[in-house]
Amino acid sequence: MCGITGAMYFEDREPSQAMLKSMTDCIIHRGPNDFGFWGENRIGLGFRRLSVIDLKEGHQPLANEDDTVWIVFNGEIYNYKYLRTSLQEKGHVFKTHSDTEVIVHLYEEYGEECLKHLRGMFGFVIWDRRKKRLFGARDHFGIKPFYYYKNNRQFLFGSEIKSLLAAEGMERTIHTESLLNYLTFQYVPEPDTMFRNIQKLPPGHYITISFDGEMQIRRYWDPMFEPEERPFEEYVERIREGVKDSVIHHMQSDVERGCFLSSGIDSTAIATHMRNIEPIRTFSVGFEGANNETDIARQTANALDTEHYSKIISQQDFFNVLPKAVWHQDEPVADPSAIALYHVAQMAREHVTVVLSGEGADELFGGYRIYNEPLSLKGLDSLPMGLKRMLHAVARMLPHGLYGRNYLLRGTTPLEQRFLGNAKIFTEDMKSEVVRIDQDMLRSYRNPWQIAEQYYNKTKHQDPITRMQYIDMNLWLPGDILMKADKMTMAHSLELRVPFLDVELYEVARRIPAHYRVSHGTTKYIFRKAMEGIIPDFILNRPKLGFPVPLRDWLKGNQGKVMLEQIEASGIEDYVNIGTVRQMVSKHQSGQGDYARRLWTIYMFALWHVTYMEDLPKPSFAKAL
Repeated sequence: MCGITGAMYFEDREPSQAMLKSMTDCIIHRGPNDFGFWGENRIGLGFRRLSVIDLKEGHQPLANEDDTVWIVFNGEIYNYKYLRTSLQEKGHVFKTHSDTEVIVHLYEEYGEECLKHLRGMFGFVIWDRRKKRLFGARDHFGIKPFYYYKNNRQFLFGSEIKSLLAAEGMERTIHTESLLNYLTFQYVPEPDTMFRNIQKLPPGHYITISFDGEMQIRRYWDPMFEPEERPFEEYVERIREGVKDSVIHHMQSDVERGCFLSSGIDSTAIATHMRNIEPIRTFSVGFEGANNETDIARQTANALDTEHYSKIISQQDFFNVLPKAVWHQDEPVADPSAIALYHVAQMAREHVTVVLSGEGADELFGGYRIYNEPLSLKGLDSLPMGLKRMLHAVARMLPHGLYGRNYLLRGTTPLEQRFLGNAKIFTEDMKSEVVRIDQDMLRSYRNPWQIAEQYYNKTKHQDPITRMQYIDMNLWLPGDILMKADKMTMAHSLELRVPFLDVELYEVARRIPAHYRVSHGTTKYIFRKAMEGIIPDFILNRPKLGFPVPLRDWLKGNQGKVMLEQIEASGIEDYVNIGTVRQMVSKHQSGQGDYARRLWTIYMFALWHVTYMEDLPKPSFAKAL
């Protein structure tokens, strides 16, 4: 695992070594073991390395035999040994045993089509000296990040935004539209970022830049579900084989490996398969109270016979690391569980360099509770449209909080107008009260529903559950789940691998009918059946908890007042109505409503604003972690 960065100019000048060093110093946490630079007229590549595979020979930037193809690469290619043998049979000569060099020769052999052969997670850039062209790509699911900036003079890229901000002449300006969408999603959806003119290359896409600055972005892979009716037991067996095969491939490394372990089925399945191969270490964190995940995780670890480590995160622990976590995130991500992930990654790094984790299983196999909704609303969904409109109008007139009101509203609202993914913090009406932005823009910007519309339009032929999963695959998964997974683990130079997000396993999951995924009120039904007899019985049907952060209770005390003071001093008054925030804090603390998630969303934006709009990201800060 590594960090990459670099620059391409559209005029005859060479990126300076000093600038490339500044851009790579900012991401030393992604690669503390090695660094490298390479450049010539118009192009410069920078690299930081965390040594995981081929510890002696994996130095980058790396070139082919005649130095006509250069690469900087962040990630892991799990089928690289097979690809290496195949390429050798075609006459390619290798000088290292790294997966990085496999990509170089694969590009020589297939060009852009090389992406069809890769099984893994990656963000890489190749400089083709013969074609005078830069070619970059991001993995299928968006496990690894890829940021870029382009104007009429240059193209900058990097694994993290802070690298781009360290380049010469970069300005930092908030993208107002991104802020408005962040307030709903709790993250900035692809391809935008919170910075104007800095963008993310979306998952499953590649980018090409010519010598004269012509840029093209194309999608090479789409996580489209295509259910096929096959016997239930056939899919059960294919899931078992697919998960086992993926875990085996994801365990390739020349360093110590471990596994995050929660109280749920996903991480337990990964840990079980790992333990069947070798003794492993497992790691969990939790919070004091009834939903303390560490108790169940320890019980699971005992059943699997792993070397287990756990930690209870106190309120002070949680809030003390916020400045560092926000710096590492690059953009505000208002998912409180990101901070729990920061802590478990910190603990794991004391023992291992690589961890496997259960991210992605819910998106692939239908694991979120909200996926039950289409079944629960089926009775209303079959009503004539005219009757549904009438019921919707009646429901809107009913008192808030009245039993059945929300059910009627959701059941008479089309899926495309009620589901945006696993987070919906501020509605458009709420935004008009909380933001200090021109009201005309609030009415005309590309809002969350318009962002989701492109994915709904592609799935009109699908059932509602499958459509919801496709929305989450394209929005929630890369924007929240994988964003925090990458940034919070790499903050501690820890490589995180996600075996469920494997293209081979996805080929199994995408064919499973919806009534196998969600059945009898049970989410991830077929996956649970597939894991019977493999993982401990007491885990099989436990409800999903995630990291249940006790934020609501914490903000009712003095911490809520401290948070308000920090928001007031953050300099966001040009964007946020501080008076409305004060009202929310007051109502939350007096028990007049639960405003915790909305306050946290604003708070994360405030801390981000202090870090990135008022203070320069400092490489020395990363070195001190």
